[in-house]
Amino acid sequence: MLAVVISLAFSGLAFAQDDPPPPCGPAGDLAMEFSRNVAADSRCFEIRMYTAEPEMDGKGGIDNLHRRFREGEVALFEKHGAEIVWAWQSLDNPNTLIWMLAYRDRDHRDQVFADFRDDPAWHELRAKYEVPLSAEVFMMSAADYSKLK
Repeated sequence: MLAVVISLAFSGLAFAQDDPPPPCGPAGDLAMEFSRNVAADSRCFEIRMYTAEPEMDGKGGIDNLHRRFREGEVALFEKHGAEIVWAWQSLDNPNTLIWMLAYRDRDHRDQVFADFRDDPAWHELRAKYEVPLSAEVFMMSAADYSKLK
């Protein structure tokens, strides 16, 4: 069994997809209750957990979600300035994809998402691979002792 330990300080709990995410990034950008153990040079990290609805009539399903990522979603996020740090297939739930993105700070994150959402290539890709899903999102800043900042 392989165990992975990530040294990151959560800057908030999971939030609903429609709620604005909490701030993240360098300690100087955070409220005192979050900044005490955060690196001054931390980037803003985001873990997104997508659980796909089962495939029906060619729509949905984890395989279509992975195809969408392979065929353009990752490249679109990178085009707009995000770094895709990791992408995983959950072994606890075969319908869940977990991925981690990094940005300079919260403002950069917001700009990346705005540009991504406005990109016509995203609209085409989403129409090609329609995958109803639920999402859990965690915004994080690196702990001051973390190797990944």
